[in-house]
Amino acid sequence: MRIREIVSVLEQVAPLCLQESYDNSGLIVGDPEKLVGKALLCIDSTEAVIDEAIAKGCSLIIAHHPIVFDGLKQFTGSNYVQRVVMKAIRNEIAIYACHTNLDNVLRGGVNQKIAQKLGVLPTGVLRPMPGIIEKLVVYVPIEQSEAVKNALFLAGAGHIGNYDECAFSGLGDGSFRPNEEAHPYTGIAGRRELIQEVRLEVLVPVWLKSQVFSALKQAHPFEEIAHDWLRLQNTHSEFGSGIFGTLSQPLDSEDFLRFIKDSLELKVLKFTPIASKKINTVAICGGAGSFLISDALRAGADAFLTSDIKYHAFFDAEQSMLLCDVGHYESEKYTIELFSTILSEKLPNFATIFSETNTNPIDYLI
Repeated sequence: MRIREIVSVLEQVAPLCLQESYDNSGLIVGDPEKLVGKALLCIDSTEAVIDEAIAKGCSLIIAHHPIVFDGLKQFTGSNYVQRVVMKAIRNEIAIYACHTNLDNVLRGGVNQKIAQKLGVLPTGVLRPMPGIIEKLVVYVPIEQSEAVKNALFLAGAGHIGNYDECAFSGLGDGSFRPNEEAHPYTGIAGRRELIQEVRLEVLVPVWLKSQVFSALKQAHPFEEIAHDWLRLQNTHSEFGSGIFGTLSQPLDSEDFLRFIKDSLELKVLKFTPIASKKINTVAICGGAGSFLISDALRAGADAFLTSDIKYHAFFDAEQSMLLCDVGHYESEKYTIELFSTILSEKLPNFATIFSETNTNPIDYLI
């Protein structure tokens, strides 16, 4: 199977356009047209992981963290990033990263996986991502409007929250004059035509724009389609940073902390002073999430699980929310299970192997 076919399955769940501006998700090393037989799934692409891929005959590594964030200006092997890339190239091993684009999806993302481990039912995103929805406005002859609308819906347009097939239509008159080289659906060259048309409006996620436009061109009867794409600041309820939800049953703070430690198999757990109230609403952000503390408070979270919290950020919880630092690697270690689930559902005959290499750069003396 070609690499592009494999990674396209991941990108159906986590489109690359959802990654943060600083990120470098996508195919970092390798030819997208290369045929591969199996993939090694990991959190980090390290030299040890490359060696493991070689030993296990995996010509594709799918990692959560990109091995390259900033551009490489030289390949001398002077640091681990250069050595990993050089070793991967020498051994014809491709490296693909699925990072903040997978963090920023509610369904099937990193945070939902943590929520599953804790029995938290997600109800929303802490900080929805703006600028990922566009409005398509197109003008269609009235007799073809329903067929065009249905084609757009089938291509993925018209979703708003828990509703689909959402659209707005309005009647009006459209005019045009074909020239001698035109092949009009109706009318003759050199004469202005006036026909009754429907103005059709639908919302389209940016990652489906090409797909929706292809469907429009196939369904619309005109060779020149009058249409507009309007970039919106609307947010999408299922895409953005962090999530929040409710526990299957409320817990006392101390019981909740023990539950987290056991459920996520933590060696250590850092947290703010224990409040007396029960924990019911829980906010979650895998990886570094202290930038979402204020969002978690606004969401009414009783507790917020994340990692990489700096000393002064612990004060931001205002003693009204239990703030828990579970560790960066620890919060994302189940991501390889996500990769496996996504790929096995769509590509049941493609082999994936969980890396046995512990890439956590932090250890603890207990």
